[in-house]
Amino acid sequence: MLDLMGGGWNNIVSGVIFAYLTLAQGFNPAIAGGIAAAGRIVDCIWNLFLGLITDNFYHTKLGQKFGRRHFFMLLGLVLFACVFPLFWINSTSAAYYLAVYIAMEVIIAMMIVPWECLPTEMTRDYTLRTTLSGSRMVISATGTALVFLILAALKQANNPNAYLIAGLAWTVLFVVAIAISTFGTWERALTPEFLKELESRPKQSVGGFLKESVTGYVDTFKNQAFRTHLAVYLLSFTGKDFYSTLLPTFIVCCISGAGESWPWTFQAMSILGIPMTILCAKLMISHGPRFLFRLSYVAILVAMVAYVGVWALGIHNPFWIFLIVSIVYQCGRATLEFTPWNLFPFMPDVDYIMTRGDRAGLYASVMTFFRKSTGAIATWVAGILLEFTGYKADTMKNFQTTPHNVQVGIVAVFFLGTAILIAWALWMSRRIYLDRETHGILKAEIERLEAGGSKADVTPEARKIAEELTGHPYEKLWPDLDKNGLPIEKI
Repeated sequence: MLDLMGGGWNNIVSGVIFAYLTLAQGFNPAIAGGIAAAGRIVDCIWNLFLGLITDNFYHTKLGQKFGRRHFFMLLGLVLFACVFPLFWINSTSAAYYLAVYIAMEVIIAMMIVPWECLPTEMTRDYTLRTTLSGSRMVISATGTALVFLILAALKQANNPNAYLIAGLAWTVLFVVAIAISTFGTWERALTPEFLKELESRPKQSVGGFLKESVTGYVDTFKNQAFRTHLAVYLLSFTGKDFYSTLLPTFIVCCISGAGESWPWTFQAMSILGIPMTILCAKLMISHGPRFLFRLSYVAILVAMVAYVGVWALGIHNPFWIFLIVSIVYQCGRATLEFTPWNLFPFMPDVDYIMTRGDRAGLYASVMTFFRKSTGAIATWVAGILLEFTGYKADTMKNFQTTPHNVQVGIVAVFFLGTAILIAWALWMSRRIYLDRETHGILKAEIERLEAGGSKADVTPEARKIAEELTGHPYEKLWPDLDKNGLPIEKI
């Protein structure tokens, strides 16, 4: 349930905050983009330390009383209820919004990082863990849709305090969801046996943790399949960020007859992500990830061309056209968001034949770290580019007040920022070789080697697949281990 807030918050960051700061509060786009970027950067750094802090919080009396995970969730719940509504209060101070936004990122991470550990601690059963983690997608999509539906309804009613009321409604909605997760879940009890197990684990300083993290991050880039996967993931999701950030500005300032509720109504079509997730699960099995990537990218590119085409033709009040176009886009977006994280669980198997190590958590950390980093950069760059178009947030608040040359600039940033990155990801996706068939061959080869099979007996097909996925000669794979279980010779 906490991902009702997680999914909703991510879309508030990418789709609402920039528009709120520019269209509602009158800040220039470079400042608005800088505020969003600064908060994300702080979040990236904070996340590096937070996991280590929660892992070792059992040493404290608070950790022993409330739990090393649930203490932070409970504290975050209280702080979130107090701080989140403050962002939606009118102010002329950029420093005010920067301080509140950074505080929100810190508080939300304080809840999400320990929460993501709960499926591992709540059960050791693979099926139950998968069910707990998999349900996030539907709940996250629901949170996204509710965020935009609430704001769209208030804007449609021409409420002058739409953002403030929406902020209060989101606070109530998210607090309920967070509370359900906080009080309805459990973690491994700090029994004497578990405490003994924790104490027996190698101790790690913050400096050692950071050094190991950096070394591990570098190691993941030796994995060819992961390099390609990460490139496709970051390019496409950053393109999606450009779309979400600039859609409200494009519609309000460039489309004749557009209402202020339009962007949020179109974004609320994200509710289609729920049935699309079910369909994508079937297509992932029958057609593979490359098909899904291409399907999503083509849908998004078609939608982007349609958006710009309506503007170029000067169509007045194109609500129903945009609604259909937005449905196409949201189906593509849902497919795009589904595919990378469903392909990701197979990446550690490629690493395993390279290192014989269990490093799934490391790969997840790399994806999350770079995703948050590029998200911050995208919003900032979008704001700077919008500034160069001559756009002035305090004077250009609708189609009538936006000069044509500024409209051309807005359309160019909106279209090219999204389309170039999505097209680049489409081109890169041709090099994704990992699918159900190739993973099956790789898995069979790993099982053969684990059973004591000789590398000299590898079949030509298994050799070819292993080399394509890892990017290394087969002879360098599956290294011998020393007495401590570490590879004698690293790639």
